[in-house]
Amino acid sequence: MVNMTFGEFVKEKRRKKGITLRSFADMINIAPAYMSDIEKSKRNAPTQEILERMVKALELSNEEANELFDLAASSKDAIAQDLKEYVSYNQKVRVALRKAKDLNLGDDEWIKIIEEMANKK
Repeated sequence: MVNMTFGEFVKEKRRKKGITLRSFADMINIAPAYMSDIEKSKRNAPTQEILERMVKALELSNEEANELFDLAASSKDAIAQDLKEYVSYNQKVRVALRKAKDLNLGDDEWIKIIEEMANKK
């Protein structure tokens, strides 16, 4: 992921689709001024409901949607809502994350874990 703000990401995806800011704001049912402030990073990311409307309107892939959710959370100094819900409802995930924290797993270890999970598809 390139160092990009949530607003920059949305603006880039919107422009690639050839959608004007005003049209996009209408598509996701928010005020154009609010959308402008988001793209200029003058406001944090909106609610999960609006984020999901953005994903649909921009026709984002799963990977792009995940990036949008992560950047949105980062703009609020939070964890992405979809991950927060998953962790909240799965005790084993919380146990695994605490174990990883206790072991101070680094990028190399996480990459191995991710690759192992990818091979299970």
